[in-house]
Amino acid sequence: MDIFLLCVFLPLVTVAWGQYSDYYYGPYNYGDNDEWVNVYRQGFNFQCPHGQVIVAVRSVFSKKEGSDRLWNYACMPASQSLGEPTECWWEEINRAGTEWYQTCSNNGLVAGFQSQYFPSVLDREWQFYCCRYSRRCPYSCWLTTEYPGHYGEDMDMMMYTYDHYIRGATTTFSAVHRDRQWKFIVCRMTDYDCPFQNV
Repeated sequence: MDIFLLCVFLPLVTVAWGQYSDYYYGPYNYGDNDEWVNVYRQGFNFQCPHGQVIVAVRSVFSKKEGSDRLWNYACMPASQSLGEPTECWWEEINRAGTEWYQTCSNNGLVAGFQSQYFPSVLDREWQFYCCRYSRRCPYSCWLTTEYPGHYGEDMDMMMYTYDHYIRGATTTFSAVHRDRQWKFIVCRMTDYDCPFQNV
């Protein structure tokens, strides 16, 4: 009888644990054959499939290619408790050659990036593609460490815990190295509707 109960309840406990507790993302699939979403000195537009958000960012730097970077992103479905995205939009452009700080407005989560390279500055301008999930609100937000750790290094940022989402970033730009360091703004989201919104 005990073995029968174990066989019945063990799968149920495993499913409940996976849905309701913090667990770690598995290995990321950056796309077919881990290809980059851009080529050096060219613009790009990357959007996660509907209902998914950015969970990993990878990049390599090349000084000889105009101090530019190749970029790649990984997406995962947002938690089922958030439901489907109610709207998605492109945020304002963050200009090349400047430092900036931006979060998705209207409590949105980052679901894509758009970028254009400017040879006169040897830098890129950036836009976030954001999606809002009903009236869910962010809480317990923090900044990640700097990615890359030093200008000119490779970058590999991953969200290791489920139910933590990228809401934006702050970047510093080095006029000497012609490169950026990123700190991503990471938050949890409420499981209930909030009566307010951020701007």
